[in-house]
Amino acid sequence: MGTATFVDIILSILLPPLGVFLKFGLEVEFWICLVLTLFGYLPGIIYAIYIITK
Repeated sequence: MGTATFVDIILSILLPPLGVFLKFGLEVEFWICLVLTLFGYLPGIIYAIYIITK
């Protein structure tokens, strides 16, 4: 795990869609994370960390 991944994970904990956006851009992963975050903050965090570390 590199420094960039560590920073992405920290951003994903603070603001999940931002971490996914910086990693993938406006791809499907970002929109899924945004919807999950709007429905509940915890599902957004879990999905963001999963998708970044995958």
